Amino acid sequence: MTSTSSHFSNLLGTVRKLLGEQGCPWDKRQTNTSLSKYLKSELDELIAAIDNGDHENICEELGDLLYLILLISEINNRDGFFSIDAVIHSIDAKLVRRHPHVFEKFSIMSDDELREQWLAIKSKEKISK
Repeated sequence: MTSTSSHFSNLLGTVRKLLGEQGCPWDKRQTNTSLSKYLKSELDELIAAIDNGDHENICEELGDLLYLILLISEINNRDGFFSIDAVIHSIDAKLVRRHPHVFEKFSIMSDDELREQWLAIKSKEKISK
């Protein structure tokens, strides 16, 4: 069985090839702005699949979104802004930071307490930016 990291590396290689010198003209023309409409469309399709309980289609639409996330990340990497590694590191750090009840101390909290904690951490992050 192939590992998740191997599948991810293969997909990232595919996206990089699409953007490469001998890649796809359509992919190479794309920008953050031009891809926003596709993000909206794919998200709408994912929500419809979820609403319909269509697990096969949920999987497909998540794949479409993942492709767009990688494509946008690679475009920004090419343009010198950030890489997919930065995206992954950023969300991982944010999840750990916003879940101190899991990663720093273990205590059972109600949904209301978790929401209050999340909002307080998010507010503190915005202030520090």
